[in-house]
Amino acid sequence: MRIGTSGWHYADWWGPFYPGDVKKKDALQYYTGQFAATELNAPFYRTPTPEAVEKWRESTPDNFRFAWKASRFITHFRRLKIDEDSFDLLRSRLELLGDKLGPVLFQLHPQMKVDRERLAGFLDRLWKEWRYSLEFRHESWYEPAILDLLSEFDAALCISDHASAPAPCEVTASWVYVRNHGPGGRYQGSYSDAALKSWAKSIARWRGEGRDVWCFFDNDVKSAAPQDAKRLIGMLEKS
Repeated sequence: MRIGTSGWHYADWWGPFYPGDVKKKDALQYYTGQFAATELNAPFYRTPTPEAVEKWRESTPDNFRFAWKASRFITHFRRLKIDEDSFDLLRSRLELLGDKLGPVLFQLHPQMKVDRERLAGFLDRLWKEWRYSLEFRHESWYEPAILDLLSEFDAALCISDHASAPAPCEVTASWVYVRNHGPGGRYQGSYSDAALKSWAKSIARWRGEGRDVWCFFDNDVKSAAPQDAKRLIGMLEKS
């Protein structure tokens, strides 16, 4: 079970989450003392240098893990059309994380409608040694044929509450991937105790079924994400 936040370096987290004396360069070190995983959101916008990836791997505890949000070039510009150069670049970075690599997330463009054939070809092209999750941003993807396809590849439907197209709470793999974007699905606001207790109940059930669970909070505005993640961990520890 891995619970954390999508990214860790936000200016308004200093004070509410990071103590004022924590330097910007030491944010990840502090974060790893609170959580066992993070979702790398920055690679979606720009592929990090090999040196940056190696530093993340080398500067974190042995039991820490990174989920990787794949480049928007793959999901938004190419829209899952196979491009060998972008695949090679992605693999070159994933390999650098070694055993600290968690799942790889592909977040689709909100205007990209369901295309089973293209998704099938994309999933078939992915490397078998890693896990993958798909976050759809158009409601047309939530049909039985797509969920069955994900199950065929043991790929997890990203259970997301994003405002564009909230996902059904459907488990399609031997593991689970959750992204919480805030009560209104727009990156802000804190979750109620009732909402977090509901997540705690679901996570406990999935863990009881033998499934790994990865859950990240993306309501980063005003440091809501780390606070909600810590609250959820506390609830699970008490259950």
